[in-house]
Amino acid sequence: MQAGPLSSDELRRMDAYWRAANYLSVGQIYLLDNPLLKRPLTLDDIKPRLLGHWGTTPGLNFIYVHLNRVIKERDLNMIYVCGPGHGGPALVANVYLEGTYSEYYPNIPQDAEGM
Repeated sequence: MQAGPLSSDELRRMDAYWRAANYLSVGQIYLLDNPLLKRPLTLDDIKPRLLGHWGTTPGLNFIYVHLNRVIKERDLNMIYVCGPGHGGPALVANVYLEGTYSEYYPNIPQDAEGM
């Protein structure tokens, strides 16, 4: 178990994961297509009805990345329980990033097509 503040490398990696989870979350909330922005966005790329709420997403992603750190560091037997509602895209983004989503749904690959 680590005592003291997190290393700058650990903070950098956690921040990168958090930003990736936020990116995937916002894509789920707003986009139908073009998740990597390989071309300028058009109205055809935007969902007509939004599911999820951006206001809850970054906080849920923040909790997820920090809980994962503590679970791994201390070998804890715990899970993060969160309601599906507005925060659903956050949890889907995290399990997609860690690979669990594609394990359960093999038709959703961890690539641009899966996004």
